[in-house]
Amino acid sequence: MSRPKSRRELYSEATRAALLETATTMFAERGFGATSLDDIAVATQVTRGAVYHHFDSKQALFEAVFEALEERMTAQVGAAATGRPDAWEAAMAALDAFLDLCCEAPYGRLCWLEGPIALGWTRWMEYERKYAYALIDAFLQAARDAGLLAPVPAHTATHLVFHLLGGAGRTIAEAAEADRRTVRDECGVTIRRMLDGVRAP
Repeated sequence: MSRPKSRRELYSEATRAALLETATTMFAERGFGATSLDDIAVATQVTRGAVYHHFDSKQALFEAVFEALEERMTAQVGAAATGRPDAWEAAMAALDAFLDLCCEAPYGRLCWLEGPIALGWTRWMEYERKYAYALIDAFLQAARDAGLLAPVPAHTATHLVFHLLGGAGRTIAEAAEADRRTVRDECGVTIRRMLDGVRAP
């Protein structure tokens, strides 16, 4: 049986969670470059030392925010695909859930616009391969196994679909807030028509 957490441990966990919540909001509103650790400390009502106790740099804090958003995306996309009639419908439901998330400033802006800048392309791609790329590969493989995907090279298909969806994510995130849902729907229709081209007859 694990021991109960001490008051200090509970306070530390609560502080870290508060920092992540505040940082997510501020990075999404201002961008990575225009947000400082001092800004986040003041908004969270903690000292700068408390920030450095949990994160040794602004990039480390952004990275924690980024991974939390990717984990949330994975969970929501997976939940949307569950219980669909077949693997193709599951993939289309996952697509819709992904595009909906891209309309939200934290995920859309931080994962597709700020992420490559804040983390650097190589580190950003490591995360994308772990989350978005892996999801796409799994959905395409499920469709392939069910005989619903035309015979196309597996690695190439995953790579191209990843960049197709990434382009949609950036397009939606860059749109004015008032236009974002319209752009999301346009992306959805266009991507579905393109993917229909690799669907087995």
